[in-house]
Amino acid sequence: MKTAWTEVVESACVYADTWITWFRSPEIGNGAYPGQFLMLRCCDEGGEPGAELEPRTKNLEPMASFDPLLPRPMSFHRIRTGAHGPEWSILYDVVGRGTAWLSRRKVGDRVYGWGPLGRGYEIGHTSRNLLLVGGGIGVAPLVWLAEQAVAKALSVTMIVGARDSEHVFPSHLLPPEVEVVVTTDDGSAGRKGFVTEPFGELLEWCDQAFACGPTVMMQAMAAVAHASKTRRTVQVLLEERMGCGTGICYGCAVQVRVRGGRAMKLVCKDGPRFEARDVW
Repeated sequence: MKTAWTEVVESACVYADTWITWFRSPEIGNGAYPGQFLMLRCCDEGGEPGAELEPRTKNLEPMASFDPLLPRPMSFHRIRTGAHGPEWSILYDVVGRGTAWLSRRKVGDRVYGWGPLGRGYEIGHTSRNLLLVGGGIGVAPLVWLAEQAVAKALSVTMIVGARDSEHVFPSHLLPPEVEVVVTTDDGSAGRKGFVTEPFGELLEWCDQAFACGPTVMMQAMAAVAHASKTRRTVQVLLEERMGCGTGICYGCAVQVRVRGGRAMKLVCKDGPRFEARDVW
């Protein structure tokens, strides 16, 4: 793990209220792999008392420096080679003061952060068919995983779930080799319903499944996995509020099944990757 000031090199709204921001900071991105995350301080550099920013979205009050106090955990979305070295990005919804602040960063602005953190996804040596399931903004860490899998000539199917057509991750931003299955709650795009239905249909086809999204979605997926005759591994990334991201504050403790019973684990340090059946 490294701490460093990161420099914004590109930022844009991709769809709806979902933004992608690219940073240049080899210290933080070096050694990262899909499923890992970093922590970002979402407040002005220097922290001058009284400094305020006009919010982008409605119902968001002006934010003074060091407010919000706690940093924000963000999944690594993609990695690329920029004009001046490696660059990495985050994909996020603007839902509060911290993410609204991030969406207002311009090229050249600096943001303080640390990473890479946690245990990310792990593709088995014998796996050939991968099933990826992303619900809402949970698609963020799966895009990089899909890119790596395609580069290894693996077969990849991604289920993308959203509440409506406006919030579906654009398929043209994925490698063309990835087969995409879209589900929406209201049926305005793809199949009407939830990701659990196509997940159940494809679980036997895949060698491994990987997921990220709302907790209720992954709980439902775990129930499908338990009921399935197959024992395909289902790796999920848990989301919890974090104060440090390094295991110091113990704010992200969850109960996980282990041999002999259950034990408390830290999402930031022992995860965020866990086997779905061990959590639910």
